[in-house]
Amino acid sequence: MSDLNKQKIVESVPQKGFFGHPKGLFTLFFTEFWERFSYYGMRAILVFYMYYEVSKGGLGLEESTALAIMSIYGSLVYMSGIIGGWLADRIFGTSKAIFYGGIFIMLGHIALAIPGSLSMFFVSMVLIVIGTGLLKPNVSSVVGDIYSETDNRRDAGFSIFYMGINFGGFLAPLIVGEVGMKHDFHLGFGIAAVGMFFGLLLFVLTKKKNLGLAGTVVPNPLSPNEKKKVFTTIGLGAVILAILIAVTISMGILTIDTFVALIGILGILIPTIYFIVMYRSPKTTATERSRIIAYIPLFIAAVMFWAIQEQGSTILAHYADKRTNLEFLGFTISPAWFQSLNPLFIIILAPVFAGLWVKLGDRQPTVSQKFSLGLLFAGLSFIVILVPGALTGEGELVSPLWLVLSYFIVVLGELCLSPVGLSATTKLAPNAFSAQTMSLWFLSSAAAQAINAQIVGFYTPETENLYFGTIGGAAIVLAIILFLLSPKIQVFMKGVR
Repeated sequence: MSDLNKQKIVESVPQKGFFGHPKGLFTLFFTEFWERFSYYGMRAILVFYMYYEVSKGGLGLEESTALAIMSIYGSLVYMSGIIGGWLADRIFGTSKAIFYGGIFIMLGHIALAIPGSLSMFFVSMVLIVIGTGLLKPNVSSVVGDIYSETDNRRDAGFSIFYMGINFGGFLAPLIVGEVGMKHDFHLGFGIAAVGMFFGLLLFVLTKKKNLGLAGTVVPNPLSPNEKKKVFTTIGLGAVILAILIAVTISMGILTIDTFVALIGILGILIPTIYFIVMYRSPKTTATERSRIIAYIPLFIAAVMFWAIQEQGSTILAHYADKRTNLEFLGFTISPAWFQSLNPLFIIILAPVFAGLWVKLGDRQPTVSQKFSLGLLFAGLSFIVILVPGALTGEGELVSPLWLVLSYFIVVLGELCLSPVGLSATTKLAPNAFSAQTMSLWFLSSAAAQAINAQIVGFYTPETENLYFGTIGGAAIVLAIILFLLSPKIQVFMKGVR
């Protein structure tokens, strides 16, 4: 997007009106609130739905298979952001991408709400993966559009936006988890579908007044001839892919294990290709190339961080279900409720961190230093979970407070890394790849979960301490290396802090 277009967008939106921020932040805040309500509500009960017995309303899959599928699901959700970002950059802009994405997500949750078979589950996966790929990277990109590049409120704005994500993420497991776990899984998924409907309704009713031109400009549009070629290629590709899937499944080549391995490869390969394409593009300036180089170590650090954080819905969810004493102070805790801890702590602490960065101003840590702090806390969150195992031994139920502490520590890291990473991405992105670079940011989570799908099988009661200790220790070592490299990374950022 040209600087002129960016300036027009910024000027077209009222500069104050939502906690001292542009009114457009209200629309984006609540759109993402409802989208995250639907997604995290579904996610809070999905792994249990997969491995609970059919007699309990589940699909009856093996626990290790369910954990791997859960990681792959998360990886594909974020990987699909490539498509969503490209479509927004080249065809219909971010605003339409958000709207179409919300429709696909709602249909996916409706598919889950209909009692059916494993086939219906996979249909819902496809719909939600496509929808989230369209919506999630683009709604974050529009947040960047409503601020000028020199607006010091940008980081604070992203932190407020991040609170919207987590309000939805906090409420959803409590409501959907209660209904889904204690009454009926499909009814819980239905509540998630209603949540996405509310998000769509709010976006449509308020976008024109609050967002103005933000999200309507196509930064790098295709020519009519290019569009024709693209649509032809997509159509042929879809047909060929469907045939390949049908043939390989019938021949026994495409199994869950081979699919997990394939996604693991793609999780690393796709972001690598993206970095190369953006760096070599003639539309990328010399300054933008330098910033891409600076972005690479941040991306690697984000992959390591999300590899730990995203296990909150897989390994730690399983830990809550199987290793935690759920009778606490006279109450029976639902294992799904632990999924609310992460967003709850973010809601409490996000204003503190946002205020801290604003107060520090130019004295605040650089982006890479904040990332190193995030990694350090992530590693410590896994080290902490070693303690109850060492104290109680294998097979003994542990206090739920250990899980609470682990989630709390990783949130400290998340607030150092995630909203800062969103903001840094909008500032470091080449103009011709603005939405696609935001998609690249979400590919860090895709890569992390693709890696997780390969390693969750190593988690057993016998290897529990080794599992948490190895991953936590690796994160701490990487945090130290990143901190030492921070001055050099700052040079490559060419003035971006």
